[in-house]
Amino acid sequence: MSDSADNVATDDSSDPFGTAALRAAVLDAWRGSPTRFREDANAEEDLRLGGYRDRLLVELAQNASDAARAAGTTGRLSVRLVDGELRVANTGKPLDGTGVSGLTALRASPKRAEPSVGRFGVGFAAVLAVTDAPRLATAAGGVEFSAARTRDEVAALAESSSETPAAVTELASRGGQVPVLRLGWPTDERPPEGFDTEVVLPLRSDIDGEKLLDDMAEQVVDLLLALPALHHVDIGDRHWSRTDSTDDGVVVHTPETTRNWLVERATGEWPESTLSGIGVEQREHSRWWICWAVELAGDGTVLPSRGDVLHAPTPTEERLSLPARLLAGVPVEPDRRRVSESPATRVVLERAAAAYPLLLSRLEPLERSALVPEPGFPLSDTDERLRRDVVERLTEADWLPAADGSMIAPHRATVLDPFAPELVELLAEVVPGLLRADLSESPHATALRSLGVHRMGAAEVVEAVTGLDRPAAWWRRLYEALLPIERADRTAREELTALPVPLADGRTVTGVRDLLLPGDGAEEAVAALAELDVTGLRIAAAEAVHPLLERLGAHHAGASELLDAPALVEAVHNSVADARAGADPMRLAEPVLRLVGETGHRDWLGALALPDSDGEVRRADELLLPDAALLEVLDPHAVGPDAPLQTVAGHVVERCSAERLRSVGVLDSFAVLVEEEPTSPHEGVADAEVWWRESERLRGDEWPPHRFVGVRDLDLVAEDSWPAALRLLTADPETARALREPDGYTPWWIARFAVLGGRSPRQWRLADAEQLAGLYDPVPDVGVDERTLRLVGVRAELTVHDTADAAELVARLADPERGVRAGLTLGAHRALAEAVACDRIDPGEVDPPRAVRSVSSAVVSADRAVVLDEPWLLGVFEPALVVAGGNSHEFDAESLAELLDLPLASEQGVVEILGQGVTQSWQDVARVPGACELLGVPVPHGEVELRDGLRVRTSEGEHRVHWWVDNAGAIYSERSSDGLARALAWAVDRWQDRFTLAALLADPDATTLLR
Repeated sequence: MSDSADNVATDDSSDPFGTAALRAAVLDAWRGSPTRFREDANAEEDLRLGGYRDRLLVELAQNASDAARAAGTTGRLSVRLVDGELRVANTGKPLDGTGVSGLTALRASPKRAEPSVGRFGVGFAAVLAVTDAPRLATAAGGVEFSAARTRDEVAALAESSSETPAAVTELASRGGQVPVLRLGWPTDERPPEGFDTEVVLPLRSDIDGEKLLDDMAEQVVDLLLALPALHHVDIGDRHWSRTDSTDDGVVVHTPETTRNWLVERATGEWPESTLSGIGVEQREHSRWWICWAVELAGDGTVLPSRGDVLHAPTPTEERLSLPARLLAGVPVEPDRRRVSESPATRVVLERAAAAYPLLLSRLEPLERSALVPEPGFPLSDTDERLRRDVVERLTEADWLPAADGSMIAPHRATVLDPFAPELVELLAEVVPGLLRADLSESPHATALRSLGVHRMGAAEVVEAVTGLDRPAAWWRRLYEALLPIERADRTAREELTALPVPLADGRTVTGVRDLLLPGDGAEEAVAALAELDVTGLRIAAAEAVHPLLERLGAHHAGASELLDAPALVEAVHNSVADARAGADPMRLAEPVLRLVGETGHRDWLGALALPDSDGEVRRADELLLPDAALLEVLDPHAVGPDAPLQTVAGHVVERCSAERLRSVGVLDSFAVLVEEEPTSPHEGVADAEVWWRESERLRGDEWPPHRFVGVRDLDLVAEDSWPAALRLLTADPETARALREPDGYTPWWIARFAVLGGRSPRQWRLADAEQLAGLYDPVPDVGVDERTLRLVGVRAELTVHDTADAAELVARLADPERGVRAGLTLGAHRALAEAVACDRIDPGEVDPPRAVRSVSSAVVSADRAVVLDEPWLLGVFEPALVVAGGNSHEFDAESLAELLDLPLASEQGVVEILGQGVTQSWQDVARVPGACELLGVPVPHGEVELRDGLRVRTSEGEHRVHWWVDNAGAIYSERSSDGLARALAWAVDRWQDRFTLAALLADPDATTLLR
């Protein structure tokens, strides 16, 4: 029987929370409003499936925390599994009538006048995830809820009404599902001893109780941290507890271990202007609060959070990327999963950001950077806003430890990059705001970079110490501190070359390169070099000498290093000008020659000023030894007072050995010039520009060469002395290598400008190169071996290297006095066409010939000749007037025509094909399929027109031909094996097999191929 509004129980002892009246009010509402039952059912379902799903322990724990705070006691929570029921007991202020009313109200929590976070408000709906009949017990009595009893009450509504109530209809449509927490009944259950309230949840059959306990156990640590009034939690036989220390530390004892947390709390009043836009319940709590928490390892090391959420104080769905956990009294949406968008929310987040630097400052200095937010994409809008504000606050606050012991804000700080403790100590008094050395280590790099801390690299270190007045020993300490940086960073090496260095004379100069470092046994060398009084020589103070200086470009002051000192090199280069201005050249020359005797030749030593045999001053590489072998082959006009070369003064040879003079470039034989990675023609050899230009055209993308090697003074050799000069060149290994350089300057120059038998080498052929007979004459016997003759350009084969080569070959072909065989003529024309096609020569630079040599080897006037570009055209031209280099597959007829300035045969008049014939497909022409099969080629597609006699008409008259191809590509052939073979070879693109095809068409037997 339903306890309706007319028969409500009034016995307070049996119903201490007035559940009968509450039930009656709800049932009356369901009976009187067609939609109220649906609204209540929907609201409870929204809470169960929406905002409060999977939050059972969270909601019950926050109720326990609020109860303990209200009672002013230490909060305890016990969770047990007993006979299929989950029993959750807690200490603190027990459930009262207002609380029961709040439970049944569904839509609002009654806790407004106290700073609670839960305590039997709408969050109690979380229990419906595991039960349909929750019960609550206190010392004053209890209350139970039941889906079954609620269904009975709804069904009973129909008995008291003439019409079926809407609630009954709605119940049927929902398959018996009812709002469980709207109707409560009194119970006489009491909580276990030592607890003030117990929630009893008979678990549904689909709930695994043991797994539920395990899931809850994973949440306990977070709840103890989030709920300040909760200190003890038991899950089954496992116990957790928390202890608050005086320094705002929190220790959580778990069944397995102890976890330490450092917290930073702040609280305050919400400004009145910020309260608009938040719920009534939240507005009743006038104070905001925040708590930052970070876990510490046993040794105090920070254990940053990874992918946490905002706790308000229970977990929300606002994902955070901050390395510390934030618990805050921030306004949330009704489902407690999202932060509300309101001015109050902004106030809390701003206060949280302001407190964050205080959390860092309480950590050990080396642990603080672990709490700096890492760069990255924000995980939520709240994360973006909070992280931006936190970084801004961290940038402005003084929390970074400086090298001088103070604390400094990141925006004013400088960190040395990379780690160098000794360097920090040296620079602490020089660089304002320099951070402790250990903050330069890599674990801190990302954090400091995200805060905009200035990173001081090697270049700035150099700038900071430039201009300092310090003892040489201090500078050595600085170099020692910089050495690891230089070893680890190639960029830093370049920047450190500008370091100041104290000199032996007491000065401090900027820059390490070209610095001389005195070492053991180098005293004499240093003194000798100092006596030269060469401007720019710099010798470091002995007390400052350090390996770093050498690594950066300084040189130990031995003989070789002294000789290569840039200041000395410059002095040598200026020595001729200085001597002509009145300086004694031997004052520099003698010590340089002594150093050369100990170290060896340098190319630049050729600029050393030395007296010549006329008493004038010349560069060493413009002088010859008095008995030089080179004098025997040079033109007499090449040596003398006004000539390019002169002999060295005799007294110089007496005072300095000939070997040392050769070491500085004084000539005995030919000299070789070498340049690595050249970008332009070498100025020290003749006709270098021409060689460079022709080689560039020949080699294209492979130009310029990686190395230039060339023999100098070749243009000074007397014409009748070239055989002897060649023997001199091949006798010396260095010049012989230059002569053998592939595509090198030396063989190129000799081939064109040397003289053998009155001609240049490339105008001759080797005696056994009979294939060139007629075009080139055999080289006379000049006493030079064949290998050398080949190297210097005497021809062994037909080639066209350059424009001059092409012009000469064209002239030789046009010479009627030369008997040139037809095959050699074709080969010469192919070579010329290939040179044009490959861009080795420019046709515009070759004068058109007045006469050319035809395929019959006849020399004819150029104005009568044509270049054959299609093979069938040979049938309408006289062979004596046709120039060719082979068939159209073997050479570029257009290139040859352009070079010789001749027309193409195909351009000469309009051809008319006379008579009529029979058109057949190739497949139907007798013997063609068989011939193709024997040759291994497919029968061509298309057709051929066969004639008994094929004739064509040109501007010169009628001509009989064997085959023809007209402008449209149609193929014609006379009925003969010769004509048909050529037409077929052209059609199958096997022109080289035309004679084989002729034989097969004449005799279609397989043995024809074998003869």
